[in-house]
Amino acid sequence: MCYNNHMTFLRANKKFERFEDVKPEILQKENVKLLLCDLDNTLRLHSEKEPAEELADWIAECKKAGVQIVIISNNGRKKMMQKFCEPIDVPCVWWAKKPMSKKLTEAMEEYKISPKNTVMLGDKWSTDVLAARFANVRAWKVNHRRDVVK
Repeated sequence: MCYNNHMTFLRANKKFERFEDVKPEILQKENVKLLLCDLDNTLRLHSEKEPAEELADWIAECKKAGVQIVIISNNGRKKMMQKFCEPIDVPCVWWAKKPMSKKLTEAMEEYKISPKNTVMLGDKWSTDVLAARFANVRAWKVNHRRDVVK
């Protein structure tokens, strides 16, 4: 990827209000096979201890559309992450140290999916968008969860 200026590098490829707006049809149209998702303030409010019903439903729909989802979080609380991800049957990576891209690259290698079929979905340009750029994958940004949840 070649960027004409620094601002383009920091910009997300697509923006959505909430994760629920990333419909399975969009993922299929964009040929996304691997969706790497941030957790805190992207898929859940930081205070939520278990997955909301809309998250579980969204993940099930994405899986039905043939998309592998992996949660890649900078959260270092391994037990909490496992407890949260287990009921929705989604693999999780904790303490990912984004914007470093190592964990994104490892996920692509594990699932044998190329960068062109991978998207990183998150709420922060300073971690999620940059990690996507460093991993050479598309960056899709959602609004910070607390801004849109009533």
